[in-house]
Amino acid sequence: MNDEKFIAIDIGLKRIGLAFGFKGVVVPLTPILRKNRNQASRDISRVLDEYNADILVVGVPIGGSSEDEMRRRILHFVSLLDFTGKIIYQDESFSSFEAADFVKDKRDGKLDSMAALIILKRYLQISA
Repeated sequence: MNDEKFIAIDIGLKRIGLAFGFKGVVVPLTPILRKNRNQASRDISRVLDEYNADILVVGVPIGGSSEDEMRRRILHFVSLLDFTGKIIYQDESFSSFEAADFVKDKRDGKLDSMAALIILKRYLQISA
């Protein structure tokens, strides 16, 4: 696990937050602006390739009235990615709320990438 490279994504309707992890260090990346799912999946696939990711950690909502619908949309989006590595689904509950403590401007996408960073940190803590 020490040499594995991770990309985490927090999938939203307007933006997709991204974070990169390697050897215990996790950093937010520039979010992807989502015009449509095909463009967004190509952009995410490019990031996965660029960072030579071994594992994709995908935030999914647990609980709440829209959980099933959101999970279905997320699974469909992930199926569009050109990625042959391991895919992990991680609870994203309250990650955006938690990320808001670190980000002042919520409109530039930094919030989405901080949420992805939190999702990745949660996964790494669980799997350690």
